[in-house]
Amino acid sequence: MKRNIKHLVIMISACFTIASCNGDFLNTEPLTEISESQVWSDPALAEAFVTGIYQGLGNGGFNEEMLASFTDEAIFTHPGRGITTVTEARVNPADVGWNNTDRRTWNWQRLYSYIRRTNLAIDELSEPQFPNDGGIVDRLMGEALFMRAYYYHDLARYFGGVPLVERPYELGEESYTLPRATYEETINFIISDLDEAASLLAGKSMVDGRTSELAALALKSRVLLYAASDLHDAPTAQANSSLLAGYGDIGLLAYTSGNQTERWQKAQAAAMEVIQKGSGNLYGLSEPVSHEEGIQNYINNSLSRNGGENELIFARYFINMNQEDGGRQGLYNGPNGYNNWAGNTPVQLLVDDYEMMDGTEFDWSNPDHASSPYENRDARFYASILYDGAQWKPRSTANQPKDPLGQIQTGTYEVVDGSGDIVPHFGLDTRNSSIEDWNGSYTGYYVRKFIDPDPAIVDQNTWQEVPWPFLRYTEAVLNYVEASLELGQEDVARDWLNQIRFRVGQPAITESGEALMERYRNERRIEMAYEEQRFHDVRRWMVAEETFGRQANIVSITGTLKPGETLSTYRYDPEIYDYEYVVQPIDPGKENRLWLDKMYFTPIHRDEMNRNSELIQNPGFE
Repeated sequence: MKRNIKHLVIMISACFTIASCNGDFLNTEPLTEISESQVWSDPALAEAFVTGIYQGLGNGGFNEEMLASFTDEAIFTHPGRGITTVTEARVNPADVGWNNTDRRTWNWQRLYSYIRRTNLAIDELSEPQFPNDGGIVDRLMGEALFMRAYYYHDLARYFGGVPLVERPYELGEESYTLPRATYEETINFIISDLDEAASLLAGKSMVDGRTSELAALALKSRVLLYAASDLHDAPTAQANSSLLAGYGDIGLLAYTSGNQTERWQKAQAAAMEVIQKGSGNLYGLSEPVSHEEGIQNYINNSLSRNGGENELIFARYFINMNQEDGGRQGLYNGPNGYNNWAGNTPVQLLVDDYEMMDGTEFDWSNPDHASSPYENRDARFYASILYDGAQWKPRSTANQPKDPLGQIQTGTYEVVDGSGDIVPHFGLDTRNSSIEDWNGSYTGYYVRKFIDPDPAIVDQNTWQEVPWPFLRYTEAVLNYVEASLELGQEDVARDWLNQIRFRVGQPAITESGEALMERYRNERRIEMAYEEQRFHDVRRWMVAEETFGRQANIVSITGTLKPGETLSTYRYDPEIYDYEYVVQPIDPGKENRLWLDKMYFTPIHRDEMNRNSELIQNPGFE
């Protein structure tokens, strides 16, 4: 102890004798921390703070559990995770289902924590302490406003109207409680932020992954489309749901005044502004491309490559140098026969909604369709779904003798063993696989979309660089089509809808009236599959009972050797096998889906209700 004191005295004494010694030696600031005043007086540090606001986006939709599995697109293979709490309508204020703090979706606390960060940035940048050189202050303010709007839009589409916190609260506030704003007030607040963000970001050169003027306009298009929809028009919503009709605070969820037609007009105008300022990929075609080109075009759009990157307006990017979970879609969703986890497997309901190549509906009652259900389908089917017999990547070296061709095997097939006996071969991508008899699909399908097909990318141990599309150009086009249809402008709607179809090789749509609206809704379903659109679209259209209320279904596939044929190592071959496809509901013990109208909105968690006595709970959860 004496030795340490001596050294301290010597060091202090030296400060009086050495000119370079700092007079504030005993009053230094922590070297690992940066003060608030330093952050907002330094443009680089201020930019770093604003960059941190984007962290609230997480991995986008590339989580192990995807929002698709809460819809009629997919089912989640593994137990737990709170997914069936939602799909079986067992949600309540004490258990809101899948709401992990690392996930974006409907996590109230997480979203408000990032809104606080945006409010801090907006507050400080309102009176900047550094020059607006190159428009940096305007750019950072525009980004912060956009991000605040994005997080509020997430809250609004899950909860309806929410408390509008537009400044950072400090210690010692008189009160920290705030009532929910009406739905109309919430939408107006979001649109105001987006208009200002678009103005501030106009003409600014932005790097990938950061927002832009076009992103602000695209989000505005989405928000106004939702606002115009039936779920958010009080008279329409209450006419379609007895639960909403009996809810005394409907203004928290929908417009109680104004004109729905005018809201559709605003949505249409907002979408057209995006269309005019953006470009997308392969728009302007006057006829369909070939089927093969259509498959590749959709793959390019999904992977954002070879022109598909022009689709992206706002995205979450991933690089191999920074190995994040968002780059593991191959592992999360790939087949178990490739040592992957088969997470969010497509259900037959989705598969059946892919049209035939000629634009007609697929129909199991059609003998030709039923005998060969994976032939002559919409190009997007082949670019999105891995089905029995689909060509995929080479198997691992150890497993290639079992499948030299790299074909998906989700059925049970006859083969001839070494003794000449006919024995069953369980597909390598089933839950009876000889490679892995776990992590297999229950549905008979795997998702292909968003998975890099490069054979060099071994999904179970290699990350991929495929961005998540928060906002893409085609969404704005579809928004414009929908608004135009609601306004009775069918010709312009068909024109834009057919441009989407032509680039994947599908023929023009010619219907009108309700049939045209149904074709549009299915087109949106197929084009935007697995992009977190379906969860919200079905709700805002108020068609959930006939869609999400259906039990998820699967396909059972059997391959029987034709008379006189022998094969010891299975391969998909209709010349050797007769195939039978049987569609059946998934075992209710796995998942028993149910729709109740309370599921139109997410309940506010009990903890939040206890913290804020001014909150009003959503209908069905009071």
